[in-house]
Amino acid sequence: MEQINLTLIEALHTNQKVYLTHYKRGQCITETGFIQFVDSLGGRFIFIDEVFELKNKMRLSELIDVRFT
Repeated sequence: MEQINLTLIEALHTNQKVYLTHYKRGQCITETGFIQFVDSLGGRFIFIDEVFELKNKMRLSELIDVRFT
């Protein structure tokens, strides 16, 4: 989990595109986009998907993996 937090923070500060794998309604989803906000203490972050450019507010606990593209 610490590595995921570090990757999220780096993606936020460098504005790099990421592959984000997370749980959504019981399914494992992988999306591509950008990190807009990270609240490590509150356990939340905001992800903007590349396809629709929509803001997605998520919990860090929903994350499975984050990788740079």
